[in-house]
This record gives sequence, C-alpha cells and structure tokens, in this order.
Amino acid sequence: MSEPEALATSWRSGTCHANGIDIHYRRTDANKPPLVALHGLIGSGACLLPLAHALEKDFDLILPDARGHGGSSAPESGYLYGDLAGDILGLIEGLALPPPVLVGHSMGGMTAAVAAGTPGSMLTALILIDPTFISPAWQQEVHESDIAAEHRQLLLSTRDELITAARLRSPNRSPELIEQLVEARLRTSPSAFEVLTPPNPDWRELVRTIAVPTLLLIGGRGVVSIETARELQSLNSLLRYRLIADAGHGLPYDEPEQSSAAILAFLKEVAARDGLPRKG
Repeated sequence: MSEPEALATSWRSGTCHANGIDIHYRRTDANKPPLVALHGLIGSGACLLPLAHALEKDFDLILPDARGHGGSSAPESGYLYGDLAGDILGLIEGLALPPPVLVGHSMGGMTAAVAAGTPGSMLTALILIDPTFISPAWQQEVHESDIAAEHRQLLLSTRDELITAARLRSPNRSPELIEQLVEARLRTSPSAFEVLTPPNPDWRELVRTIAVPTLLLIGGRGVVSIETARELQSLNSLLRYRLIADAGHGLPYDEPEQSSAAILAFLKEVAARDGLPRKG
C-alpha cells in the first residue's frame, strides 16, 4: 500500500451537502482544533496528504475536494471564486466546525482569501500558499492559453501514460504523490477550468479586508513575487509572509516539511499572542 493510501486509511471520508452541491472530504476526526486545507486546480484533497501528515499531530485536518474535482459534485457551471468560497463556508457550517484555520494552495489560496474576506466568515487564521494573485494581463493570458484543451486531450491518455509523463516532469516527487496527482487529473471535470475566466477577485482589495492573522507562504520560483508579498504585508498589518527560496509553485508537493514547519511556527506565534484554541 502506498504511503498516501496508508495515511488515508486512518482518516474518515465523508460527504457534506453545502451550497447546493455534495462536497467530498477526508478528515482525521481528532479532538483537536480544526484546519481545513484547499487544493489547487487539477488537484484533490488527497494531493495535500504529504503536507497534512506533518500537521495532523496538532490539528483535526479536513481536506475537501473542490467542486469539479475528486469525489465532489461536478455541475456544468458555477466555478468562479465566489462559488468555490461559498462551498467552503458551507462546508465549515455543515460540519459545525468551530472557527478553523483555513489553508489554501494556488486556486485554493484565492478561494481561501475570498472566504476569509466574506462578511460573517468565522476563521481563526489564514494560510495562503502561493495563491493565484496574478495581474489582469496574466489572467487573460492564462484564460486564452490551451490549458483547458490540453486537459481534455490528457483525459484521453491512459493512467500509466500520465504517470510516466509526470515522473519525467517531476523526478523528485514520490511515486505515491505522482499517482495521487494523476488520479486527481483524471477526476477533474473540464468544467472546472471556468475558474480561469477573468477577472479574478481584486486580491489587493481582498487582502485589505481580511481580519484574521494571515501567513502568505511563497517560493522563490512561484507565482507571487517577493515584491508582491512585501506590498501585501504593507496593506494589512495582520499579514506576514515567508519565502522558501528554492521552491516553485508546488510548495505542498515539493516542500511539505518546510511548508508545514512555516505554518506551525506562524500558528504558534499567533497562539502565543492571540490565544488559538488548544487541543481538547
């Protein structure tokens, strides 16, 4: 049995009906403060297991699949960030969670930021891992690229073909993670690419509205530059950033230990200052 699969068997899988769809999730169900972690486009909750494994000692981990991904519903439309954020806020309410720590990577990072900026949202802290905070020109470029068409073409490939190609692209990733990423690819609806439709939420204005302690975690070769991170810190005194210099956009996949260490250090800081909930 692969490592992610072995880890997953000690968790509980469930489905929560929220915001008009069924959201599949994995959960440790531990008597600890809740932490909800959101994956990126063409991912799934299972793809965050390496990161989650380093956090589950301290938190009750909940790893949902975004709509159109994994085991969650895949409606024909409704994939903009407001829809995705509504799903997560509905999940938090549906599972009757106390205010959780909300973590998001890439698309999940923007989703988490939109959720945190929604009036009435109840969170303890926010972790944004190289979120899709990109310029309008870059948004347009991504939208007009062939990424959605490429996905449709890749869905015609066999699982073994995709695994072979993924291993060549990312030779340092574990075989288990490669398999999870390929499985996530195969279970991503083409409709999910609607999220790439410009304009994205105005992330500068969004950051100004966030009212909980926030960590922006970026890589030296990622999407969010160090200059942007410094600008965002100047816009909100509750935001701090941390740079992992030798990493790219795939921080939870390629640097789960460094990412989790940065997250835990930040949350310990917040707990010492503001009093995060402790283990039950």
